[in-house]
Amino acid sequence: MSDTDAVLGDLLAEGEELDGLVAGLAEGEWATPTPAEGWTVAHQIAHLAWTDERAAQAATDPAGFAAEVRKAAAEPDTFVDEAAELGAAQAPDELLRRWREGRRRLRRVLAAQPAGTRLPWYGPSMSVASMATARLMETWAHGQDIADALGVRRTPTARLRHVARIGVRARGFAYAVRGLEPPAEEFRVELRAPDGDLWTYGPEDAPQRVTGPALDFCLLVTQRAHRADLAVRAEGPEADRWLDIAQAFAGPPGKGRAPGEGRPTRPDLPGGAGGSPGRPGGGQGRPGEGPGPAAGGLA
Repeated sequence: MSDTDAVLGDLLAEGEELDGLVAGLAEGEWATPTPAEGWTVAHQIAHLAWTDERAAQAATDPAGFAAEVRKAAAEPDTFVDEAAELGAAQAPDELLRRWREGRRRLRRVLAAQPAGTRLPWYGPSMSVASMATARLMETWAHGQDIADALGVRRTPTARLRHVARIGVRARGFAYAVRGLEPPAEEFRVELRAPDGDLWTYGPEDAPQRVTGPALDFCLLVTQRAHRADLAVRAEGPEADRWLDIAQAFAGPPGKGRAPGEGRPTRPDLPGGAGGSPGRPGGGQGRPGEGPGPAAGGLA
């Protein structure tokens, strides 16, 4: 199985899991506010549907997609919200059908791309595998917003490895987007996977180190929880600074969540691992406002 086939399979599973979370909602529940300021459950699904459509367009209609990029460049602060607002205005059953059809089409389109294809995007072009990985990251992150809004605790899966990889590779972007010089030295990242395996990145002897549960790291780099509520640890001053600014999504830095607004996972915190979930407050930016992973992709 190729890397592209593997990530497309995981993208399918991630979408189906989120579909199962929203498919049974009553019409009024689609208007439930989520931690993303001004966005309801319907806005979250509309955003995913719209971005899937743009990704498919990038592969099948480059000229039409280029026009969308020009539109985004002319309205950089509003084009994502406008698309979400239009989608959220649809009847829930129509929006759900649109999202499902778009997911199926995108998977077919990406699976049909010849080896070595690079797809245009809102930043640098991306490989097919990177496009699928970006869609998985957004599906998981916006799915977390929906789960938090509904008071649902999701079971983490090995699919988090895709989100974690983007977060690790986007380290330099997190510095650059804030006007900071990224450190030249490599970092060591060791993350405990949901099944107990250890995911490692970077040289084993690097003095700058980050360790912790993979779920917590993914919540951190997608700004779905505050660092203070997570069991991610840093060794070294640059590793410590990175955890304060980490982001896996493109675009300007998000506001993130204040301490206690996200779902704490530290066992020593009230409501930590094994505890009861709480409904978060506001203060969460909308990751993915520049659609796709930070720095425009993985390869």
